[in-house]
Amino acid sequence: MLWTILVILLVLWLLGFVGNVAGGFIHILLLVAGILLVVKIVAGRR
Repeated sequence: MLWTILVILLVLWLLGFVGNVAGGFIHILLLVAGILLVVKIVAGRR
């Protein structure tokens, strides 16, 4: 589930660069998704 969200946000982020559509919001969402991914990886190793 998290991987799907991360891929979707990555695609939207790249579209934001190309079309300059809601770039700031997409960058924030991508940052949140990256933080969640790191937390999941760290929590999974315990």
